[in-house]
Amino acid sequence: MGGKSRGAGKAIADREPLSRKEYAKELRKLHVELVKLQDWVRHKELKVCLVFEGRDGAGKGGVIKAITERVSPRTFRVVALQAPTERERSQMYVQRYFRHFPSAKEIVIFDRSWYNRAGVERVMGFCTKEETRRFLEAVPGVEKAMVESGIILLKYWLEVSPEEQTRRLTDRITDGRKTWKLTPMDLKSYSRWDDYTEARDDMFAASHTAWAPWHVVDSNDKERARLNVIHHMLSQIPYKAVKRKKVTLPKRKPPRKSRARELLATPVPEAY
Repeated sequence: MGGKSRGAGKAIADREPLSRKEYAKELRKLHVELVKLQDWVRHKELKVCLVFEGRDGAGKGGVIKAITERVSPRTFRVVALQAPTERERSQMYVQRYFRHFPSAKEIVIFDRSWYNRAGVERVMGFCTKEETRRFLEAVPGVEKAMVESGIILLKYWLEVSPEEQTRRLTDRITDGRKTWKLTPMDLKSYSRWDDYTEARDDMFAASHTAWAPWHVVDSNDKERARLNVIHHMLSQIPYKAVKRKKVTLPKRKPPRKSRARELLATPVPEAY
């Protein structure tokens, strides 16, 4: 998988970037389909779980935002867990993730997931080699149980080149809108490219299964990556447009004849 993703990255690098107009046009079409999927998930009481993994700066947040910006947060729920608490560290490793699994009528999106144990925890020394080994042995069985319970599980790995990762992380240093994205952990992990590659490959070897395969997305072109993920996700979940009743706005009642009242609220100053 490592070789294929590098080749794909070179192919994308040779392509002309999408214009803003082209990107917006294609994203709008996909957003319409996501709303149809949302209706179908509610109608059929489906349970969907999306997992997004990748190196720092691979574009997970951008993909998730593109998926969720035009749908209901009551159906599409994003889970991005903080570091485990003392209590959670004493529990079975995947226990804190279980309570976030989807119920009927839900699509749950994990911005990083239980695969932290196979990636950042392994690379940064937050767990032992034995704990990583046990996790990789157990995770296919856990995911098989998820699928057999009726959960539609899709796992995405966003692959970014070293050069593009450097550009994006540097941008986080200089762009005041993105400084919050750059953490001390990002800086520590940046120098460990080969360690992350080895961890990724071991993770794929252990958990790329028939019931829960990994889907690799070239994310060097962020706009194309977002479109490709949404297009692929829609292709993996069979859905139909749910028939809606025709909606028309009702007539408003005529305004009442009453004395004007002082507005008992503070107006926002018009700075613009």
